Amino acid sequence: MPRTGFTDVGETTCDPRRARVFEHGWQSWSPTGAYPLDGTPPRPADDNIHLICYRPETPVPAGTFQGEGLLAVDPGDGGPVAVWSAPDPLTVPSIRARAEGGRLVISADGPVRHWRAEGGLDAALRGWAGTMAEGHAPAAFPAVPPMWCSWYGYFDRVTENDIVDNLDLATRHGIDADMFLIDDGYEAGIGDWLEIRPGFGSLERAVDAVVGTGRRAGIWVAPYLVGHGSRLFREHPDWLVGGPDGPVSAGRMWDQGLAVLDVTHPDAAAHLIGVFEGLTRLGVTHFKLDYCYAGALAGARHEDVDPITAYRRGLELVRAGAGPDATLHGCGAPLLPSIGLVDIMRVSPDMAPNLMPRSGDISQPSQLGARLTGAAREFLHARWWVNDPDCVILRPEVEAREEWAAHIAATGGLRGSSDPIAALDEWGLRTTRELMVPTATEPS
Repeated sequence: MPRTGFTDVGETTCDPRRARVFEHGWQSWSPTGAYPLDGTPPRPADDNIHLICYRPETPVPAGTFQGEGLLAVDPGDGGPVAVWSAPDPLTVPSIRARAEGGRLVISADGPVRHWRAEGGLDAALRGWAGTMAEGHAPAAFPAVPPMWCSWYGYFDRVTENDIVDNLDLATRHGIDADMFLIDDGYEAGIGDWLEIRPGFGSLERAVDAVVGTGRRAGIWVAPYLVGHGSRLFREHPDWLVGGPDGPVSAGRMWDQGLAVLDVTHPDAAAHLIGVFEGLTRLGVTHFKLDYCYAGALAGARHEDVDPITAYRRGLELVRAGAGPDATLHGCGAPLLPSIGLVDIMRVSPDMAPNLMPRSGDISQPSQLGARLTGAAREFLHARWWVNDPDCVILRPEVEAREEWAAHIAATGGLRGSSDPIAALDEWGLRTTRELMVPTATEPS
């Protein structure tokens, strides 16, 4: 249900020809950037994209700017930047700006902090990130070595043999990947994480092969999702977040509807911990936690807690199962509520071999969307977590691959090759080797 109750909380004047409004998106895939007053910021192409990639409870009225937990106005006249912000990472209002009579009127559906920052928009964003990190994020961020990821080469048809083949090729071609991430495609169903898709092979053997080379093993899990086709959905309907007509919808993907695991239900919580304990016993130490937006969707839960509290509890359960030394890697995740709970965070939509998103919506997989939002969130790196700008894919069929390589080279975040190594040409191999370096330990 859309949230109501927006109240005017302030206003600011600006040069209508030069002013820019910075909208911060709700989660990893939500577009983020600064837009001119006469511009049209990115908006969802359809209802399913709105649910999966934006903040579904607060659709944006036409002619209105909206940030989730942050909206900043650079007046364009050299004056200080006006900032309206969430008071803390646990309280994340939607904040809007609308033009009225030569001024911008600001409204919000929750409490906000307001201040003015000297030094321009970039300085204001860095200052905001530092303020929000206080008392929540770690004081320092060690360098994270580069990785290899199965997704952009094999998608959901990955096999054990693909992992083993690329382990060998990485050594042969000098691709310096400290961790191999087995992405979506190993599991029997969305929610059935410990049951293996028959065509994959053996997850235990794949992990053993990675660890046997001295590398770390990683795996992909969407911890809050339960696919309607899964055994979990059939057998445990009481473990699902409820809506007026059945389970709350988390959208539609993988040719099925998606429900939300209720992490406040004691049995569902024990199940989630058990999933990560089981994967840890196999030798996995890096967990890519995807589609995390679902954990913060509104609905009826076993305990009467707000969605952000439920979302954070879910990440705490994951940590309990994975252990204190595991690496938690968020994706598709509400950003502010994740501070202090993940080590690495995707800060952009998915990369893709295509330059432009097929739907026209830059929250969808494309190089353009990943580049624009990733660059706009570079200021979060080493302040809230290690940024993940998404993977290095440089095989010949990738459009504008030189531009993508330049974007990755300009970030301080995680480097992860995701091509089938055998598909790389001479330029792709050379450039991949150059990009595979540890993350920067200092913020931008």
